[in-house]
This record gives sequence, C-alpha cells and structure tokens, in this order.
Amino acid sequence: MAKTPSGKNTSGRGQRDLKVQVKTARGRKLSSTRWLQRQLNDPYVKRAQTEGYRGRAAFKILEVDEKFRFLVPGARVVDLGCAPGGWCQVAVKRVNALGEKSGKKIGTVLGIDLQEVEPIAGADIHVLDFLEDDADEQVKEWLDGKADVVMSDMAASSSGHKQTDHLRIMTLCEAAAYFSFDVLVEGGTFVAKVLAGGAEGDLQKLLKQKFDKVANVKPPASRSDSSEKFVVATGFRG
Repeated sequence: MAKTPSGKNTSGRGQRDLKVQVKTARGRKLSSTRWLQRQLNDPYVKRAQTEGYRGRAAFKILEVDEKFRFLVPGARVVDLGCAPGGWCQVAVKRVNALGEKSGKKIGTVLGIDLQEVEPIAGADIHVLDFLEDDADEQVKEWLDGKADVVMSDMAASSSGHKQTDHLRIMTLCEAAAYFSFDVLVEGGTFVAKVLAGGAEGDLQKLLKQKFDKVANVKPPASRSDSSEKFVVATGFRG
C-alpha cells in the first residue's frame, strides 16, 4: 500500500486527502496564495517541522544519500551555500559528527554561506564566499585536510526569466564543481542541484572527466513540477 512522507496509508475506498484551502487576501498576489496553499498541504513541509529539520530540502539529500551512500560515519563534508542548514543537519547525523553512534568513526561537517547561519550542533559553520581566490585553502585549513564530500543546494537569485535563471544556476554549479576539484580527496563525491534546460550538458562532460561515475537523480522530495534534479559524481580521480 502507498504511504505518504508522514507514513500514513493513502489507499482504500472512501478515503481522501483533506487539503487546506487558502483564500486570496486583499493585497496578496495570486502566486503568493498558491505558494502558501502548496506549503500548507506539502507533507514534506509538515514532516520537516515534526522531525526538526529547517526545511523540506533536508529530505532531498536524505533520499539521494539513501541511493548513493556517501554520507558515511567518519566522512568530512563541505556544504556550499548551507543556509538555512537542513543539509548540514542531515550530514551531522549520518557522518556521526556528534559521536552518538558508538563504535563508529566521527565525521566532520563544514557549512559555508554568504550569510550568517544559525548554529547547528555538530556542524562548523562559517561566512565565506567560496568563489574567493583562497577559499579552497581556507576550507582545507578548517577541515585540517581535504573533504570526502562536497555538496551544494545553491540556487542563484531568480530573475523571473526561465532561461536566464537556468544559465545562472548552471554557472554556479560549474563553479562549485571546480571548487570541489581543489578540496576533494581521491575517491571523493560531489553532489549538486541543477536545473534541466540544456546547459547542464557541459557540467556533465566536465564531471565525467574528473569522476568515475556521474549520475542524475530526482528524489521523491523534489516537487514534480520543478525542473530541478541532482547530479551525483562519485570516485574523484584527483
């Protein structure tokens, strides 16, 4: 039987989902009303609130990791553009950054962002522009070595123009990939959000030159009407 992210059974005659309806208030745009209604009825949003994650995006990296298993105890992880911190929260648990898993290696989670991020137990978070010339050296200093995983859920500010936004996020993804080449250990993993739209082909070619395997995945937590997907490159050749 099918289950929702909340774990509740949705099959069976006579059952139906009870959705919250939001009326468009005076002065509020229709698009804002639709966004609010989607948020109120999103099971991942509700689950994030229940489980203490800072956003539904946490479940995207959870589901990607369930498939590829790169967040393992003892791993050193760099989260680029880590705000609001949901991916860091997931990584802390999975790499055993707090040492809660007895007998398992203790990992490291390093989050960097252009803005200050509320502290997360088990994560070391810094304000840093990863595009700065010496950012890679600074990250390796904080890690006291190289990273096993570099992951990015970054997205450029929306311009409202679909093609422009696609090019912007792909440029950001390529920059993150080049950054990963400087900080990853041999055999390391790079994970990033991309948008379907044509320009992602260049990123794929670049990653295939540097990694043993490159896969694309759209986890269940990624909304079906979104063009986002995640590229997972494993086996960095150094």
